[in-house]
Amino acid sequence: MNKKDIQYKIEDLKADYVRLQHDLEKLEYVKGNLHPLEKQLAGIEQELREWNKKLDEVEEES
Repeated sequence: MNKKDIQYKIEDLKADYVRLQHDLEKLEYVKGNLHPLEKQLAGIEQELREWNKKLDEVEEES
C-alpha cells in the first residue's frame, strides 16, 4: 500500500470518528446507551494508531 492510500484511509477514519462523536453527543443529550458508540470510537482510535504507524514506516522508506 502506498503513502497516498494510507493517507486516504486515515482521513476516512477521522471522518468516521467525528461522525460518531457527534452521534455520541446526541445520545448523551437524550440519555441513550453510549457503550456501543464508545466501543466503536475506541476501535477507530486503535485503527488510526496502526495506520499512522504504517504511514511513518512508508515515509521512512522514502
